[in-house]
Amino acid sequence: MFQDEARFGRLSDPRRCWAPWPIRPLVRKTLIREYVYAYAAVTPADGHLEWMLADDMAAKTMGLFLRQVAQNHPNEFVIMVLDGAPSHRSRELEIPEQMALIRLPPYSPELNPAERLWDELREKEFANKVFDSLEAAVIQLALGLWRLESAPAATQSLTGWQWILESSWLRNRISS
Repeated sequence: MFQDEARFGRLSDPRRCWAPWPIRPLVRKTLIREYVYAYAAVTPADGHLEWMLADDMAAKTMGLFLRQVAQNHPNEFVIMVLDGAPSHRSRELEIPEQMALIRLPPYSPELNPAERLWDELREKEFANKVFDSLEAAVIQLALGLWRLESAPAATQSLTGWQWILESSWLRNRISS
């Protein structure tokens, strides 16, 4: 599984949008800095997605997410590929017994397909929207994550990069 986390909130994300000529679309904007953190882990081979929302990005919270993934895969040994965020390197991070962490090289988000989830959510769920409260943003984020979770084929299409799917390790794991 590939894991990542991202921050979402009320800071608006104005983007280009289409409107028939001669109408000029108006997009509201807000600069309110209230956030929630989304944790996600995806299996590119089949599009399986695990996610959790939290108030912070700390080692303890990361440990809770890893425990959640381990509990959802009780009969599997999970290899989690992740970046080198401080919460992933902390001595306080509790890693479940049936899990191993593999860290990506520094400054290489292009190697982590979980990053594509955030682009998808920002484009489909947050672009050109202003939220009246953090709760409204959290609901929108949860709906977007649920949409990705309930459409594994679409999630696999986003994250199933050829170099990952063709790796001999992954092929051996899927066939066993």
